[in-house]
Amino acid sequence: MTYITVALNGLIAVGAYFMAVRIIPRFKDMFIKANLFGKDLCKRDRKEIPESLGVLVGCVFLVAMFLFIPVPFTLEEAAAMDAETGGKPATFPHEEFVELIVALLSICCMILLGFADDVLDLRWRHKLLLPTIATLPLLMVYYVNYNSTTIIMPNFVRGIFGYSVDIGILYYIYMGMLAVFCTNAINILAGINGLEVGQSLIISASILIFNAIELCLGHQVDCHKFSVYLMLPFLAVSLALWKYNKYPSQVFVGDTFCYFAGMTFAVVGILGHFSKTLILFFLPQIINFLYSIPQLFKFVPCPRHRLPKYDPQTDLLHISTTEFRKDELNILGKVMVTILKTLKLITWQEMPDGRVITNNFTLINFVLVVFGPVHERVVTEMLMGVQIFCSLVAFVIRYPLASYVYDT
Repeated sequence: MTYITVALNGLIAVGAYFMAVRIIPRFKDMFIKANLFGKDLCKRDRKEIPESLGVLVGCVFLVAMFLFIPVPFTLEEAAAMDAETGGKPATFPHEEFVELIVALLSICCMILLGFADDVLDLRWRHKLLLPTIATLPLLMVYYVNYNSTTIIMPNFVRGIFGYSVDIGILYYIYMGMLAVFCTNAINILAGINGLEVGQSLIISASILIFNAIELCLGHQVDCHKFSVYLMLPFLAVSLALWKYNKYPSQVFVGDTFCYFAGMTFAVVGILGHFSKTLILFFLPQIINFLYSIPQLFKFVPCPRHRLPKYDPQTDLLHISTTEFRKDELNILGKVMVTILKTLKLITWQEMPDGRVITNNFTLINFVLVVFGPVHERVVTEMLMGVQIFCSLVAFVIRYPLASYVYDT
């Protein structure tokens, strides 16, 4: 019945794709009339583009999942008829049912909160708090159904810590932080046409490939089926959005899609019990976060928008910059910029009046530091290429290399 359930999930996902493809262009003017639009700063004409269209594909995803809810439980209950009890149905899988409902609740909350962010332009402290709140139902279900807070230790430290360690409440803090990171990591690595959706497509495809491998190997079948049930419709609606968001963008996805995508990944990673593998698929986002730390935590002045600068004469993107006086930085700020400067990871221009001009600390700007001014489409393609390469690295770490650290 597993293959039938997945096939029906795939059919619903295909339907979700065509539904999203049809409704996105029909709602564009409605969003502009509601003042939900932005100007494409990396184009000569800077025309008005409808924004926050991520809320549409999020709603289509939820509709698709609501239609799918009866499928796995009806089919698998029918397949689990117990011959020894006269053909009576087996016990209904309440735990799996609650997991799916709570997963959709958390995703629905993040779509709502993401749309509120797009409309109200929330502060960064709220962006950190909201995913934490949306994750609470997820963590409660994990506590009731599993409450497993034991981590397996790598081979090289088992002589000190033993085979496993129960970290208790720290495990729940870790899962909450994972949800916060996933929802904000995509949002931080964003700003040019197609990048938010593009990286989400690659991550979701990587997760589906990982699920397929694990299902073929017979590892944690129920957990990976659960992940597939969510990832197929997500991939479908993201493909539909990509059709209109890729260069040149006809719509902007807004923070709504970033939150929606991040929470969906966090849900499958937590309830699918492969959070460490999920983190491997976020390698570019982790690199971008680490590179951005000096500005994110205000050790170095951080402008509100760190998008690359657009040159209308050449139609190319250039690095965007920030200015500061080195003697005004605190000790940590001085150490950070010195390390980045020494490793040649940032540009550095000292002015006669004591000011320092350097690029903004984002992966997008770093690509421009390395390759120089390039077209917006090329930058997106480069970053998506980095995402694909990091996914391949993740699979190498997860399978060939993991056997050297953990028991096979």
